Amino acid sequence: MITVLLNGYKRPHALKEQHEALNKQTLDDFKVMLWCNYDKESYDKFPKEVVEQCTTAMCNENLGVWARFAYALNADTKYICVLDDDTIPGSKWLENCVTTMQSHLGLLGCRGVRMTGDDYINYPACQYEAFGASNPSDEVEAVDIMGHCWFFEREWLRAYWADMPSTRLTAGGEDMHFSYVLQKHYGLKTYVPPHPVDDVEMWGSTDPQKYGEDMSATSRTGLGHAQANAYWKFIVSTGYTLVKDM
Repeated sequence: MITVLLNGYKRPHALKEQHEALNKQTLDDFKVMLWCNYDKESYDKFPKEVVEQCTTAMCNENLGVWARFAYALNADTKYICVLDDDTIPGSKWLENCVTTMQSHLGLLGCRGVRMTGDDYINYPACQYEAFGASNPSDEVEAVDIMGHCWFFEREWLRAYWADMPSTRLTAGGEDMHFSYVLQKHYGLKTYVPPHPVDDVEMWGSTDPQKYGEDMSATSRTGLGHAQANAYWKFIVSTGYTLVKDM
């Protein structure tokens, strides 16, 4: 039913923990793919036992954050779940996503942002509310953009690659691009499934600060921030409709 696509770059130490978290899923009808971008310090440190259990592609160049969504085209399941390398899902996460899809068909993930002010063009230096582990909710929350995890139907990759950026981006923008093209081509929204405060096993990221706050985060680089900010301004200029305006 599901292909989980892991992403390897500068955190080989987290890959084994991710894989172990997948082995604990309550929904076990899934297979695992692994995409690894090249990093001189990390390339030969990914745990062999995990690499050999996944359908693995080791790239001898760093093709950036968009490349994994191209690799995802090789999946042959109805659903795909792409995980950042800092994201350790709870044991009920895949089940939570499949259940949420039945009532809220759209792009799902574990950290969503909903713009709340009129300064949204300056994201992330603007007024917004985040949902997920940092702000647990019993409800499905509609958001404008999604990060760290993307759960979607494989067929939606047609929309992802139908609208290519005018310039090649490597370090940012791939996350908000998905929300943008799904709204544009299919009229679909972006949601964070329930993250109950008393059931961490339903969360998409059980401890986001464990790895997500280190200096390996692409979003912390000047290039990543600049590309994401520029792409956000682009999609807003095309008429992307925010949740607050729906």
